[in-house]
Amino acid sequence: MSGLVFRQLFDSTSSTYTYIIGCAVTRLAAIIDPVYEKVSRDVTTVSELDLKLKFAMNTHCHADHVTGTAALRSATGCQTIISRASAAKADLFLDDNDKLKIGELELEARSTPGHTDGCMTFVLHSHQMCFTGDALMIRACGRTDFQQGDARRLYSSVHSRVFSLPEEFSVYPAHDYQGRTQSSVREEKLYNPRLTKSEDEFVQIMENLGLKYPAKLDVSLPWNMRCGPTEAEDRDILADIAANKPPLTL
Repeated sequence: MSGLVFRQLFDSTSSTYTYIIGCAVTRLAAIIDPVYEKVSRDVTTVSELDLKLKFAMNTHCHADHVTGTAALRSATGCQTIISRASAAKADLFLDDNDKLKIGELELEARSTPGHTDGCMTFVLHSHQMCFTGDALMIRACGRTDFQQGDARRLYSSVHSRVFSLPEEFSVYPAHDYQGRTQSSVREEKLYNPRLTKSEDEFVQIMENLGLKYPAKLDVSLPWNMRCGPTEAEDRDILADIAANKPPLTL
């Protein structure tokens, strides 16, 4: 990928993908959806790639893992980013259609609510890539039964803001539970078993998923609303996360 330094990393506990996007010219980089327990790995990877981390950003306020954004800020001096609509804490906030410069690279922030109010898809037009968070996943999408979920809104978001991209664009989601690493706009328009249906059919599917309550929601959301723990992989915080114990203060 000319001009781009790119890595896709994985957390097996939460099945979360973390992405490093770096400018090959300026060596400035951003990391998308970092996981707190993997901060040391991420700092090492950025260093070994000879990159300087400028931004640590989330596609939305996650419910299934604790974000590593604040810890990465403490470790590297980067700035943290999330959508303004999320109401979570960060250094910088993005609104729909905002552009973010990472050296000579530019990410477009597209608002794609429905899984949560604050979901965003980050589009790297120069390399035909989009990072869709939980709005669009590979042959699936994020649930809509909690955390401001709205199935009709999600359907509209994906069709108008993601499926409107050129079909050759690669889709990189925040999660996959079957070992798949990427898809494309074309594939999801053709084969996504939920989003190829009519809107009413989609709503019915989402209302009948019967999913379990997210195991880490009670600890993840309070931490993530405050940008995550600031200490890099602190043993006490790791123990609290493992025990599903939320932070003492908000």
